[in-house]
Amino acid sequence: MEKDENKISCKLTTPELRRRKATAIAKLKKLVIERQEMPNGFRYKFAGSDQTLDLINDFIKTERLCCDFFSFHLTVSKQVYPILLELSGPKGAKGFIENEIEL
Repeated sequence: MEKDENKISCKLTTPELRRRKATAIAKLKKLVIERQEMPNGFRYKFAGSDQTLDLINDFIKTERLCCDFFSFHLTVSKQVYPILLELSGPKGAKGFIENEIEL
């Protein structure tokens, strides 16, 4: 039997998800420099600015509440270096990221 914590589902309603895609996710999507596929998710490269870091942090804070199956790994170094965000989860998370979040 599958544990609840491994279920792939978002807690936002459809209108909420649409608003989120149109705002926070859309802003973040425009800032992606590179996207690399991983076995259960994706690695995203962003410019190393404080503004970008703030947007990524807001994204993580919200996503961990509505999609609690995600795992986040954030790599931040000097401002001249890129910010790396790894977004992954259990089986099915990669498809969810592509189809539902569209990041």
